[in-house]
Amino acid sequence: MQIIKKYFNELQPGQLDKLSMMGELYADWNQKINLVSRKDMDFFYIRHVLHSLAIYRYCPFLPGARVLDVGTGGGFPGIPLAICCPDTQFVLIDSIGKKIRVVNDIARQLKLDNVATRQVRAERMTGTFDFIVSRAVTSLPVFFDWVSDKISHVSRHALPNGILYLKGGNLDAELAPLDWQYRVTDLASLFEEDFFQTKKIIHLYEK
Repeated sequence: MQIIKKYFNELQPGQLDKLSMMGELYADWNQKINLVSRKDMDFFYIRHVLHSLAIYRYCPFLPGARVLDVGTGGGFPGIPLAICCPDTQFVLIDSIGKKIRVVNDIARQLKLDNVATRQVRAERMTGTFDFIVSRAVTSLPVFFDWVSDKISHVSRHALPNGILYLKGGNLDAELAPLDWQYRVTDLASLFEEDFFQTKKIIHLYEK
């Protein structure tokens, strides 16, 4: 938790308590269902919680905003974001039922009233959202085809509505065929830990 306090000293004690609870909750669930690799559990707060919160650092969501987390898996990035943005509504979706059951239990234990879940494939999801977030569930062109029609045209943030995608490596080939504007931010400019040296956040939005 010291790594979270290092970068997010504006968080309230109740939010820090919920982030602290995550470690034990995920360690318990991980013994039953392989949500996070055993090696990654040793670095849970850097590789999963802090990584997810890169989106919060880039774009703190406003009260009343709607955010869709696609391919949430065990609840990333949606659960940490929901803790930090309690007045934003989050919908976490995944096609795998057992993962959604885990997310439901964790959201219940953390008392996250701003989290809803659905077991559904992204391309079958309905509704519109201010932002769609995800952590490298597929290539950017495929992801874009799944969700580009689900962005609300009514903006309320300083940043334009769109996709906020966490991924690493060279993304030039994936970004080239997309006809939206984009901004790529190196996470090394946000966090100094070595894990983030090759990680990026891609913000895709309509021209």
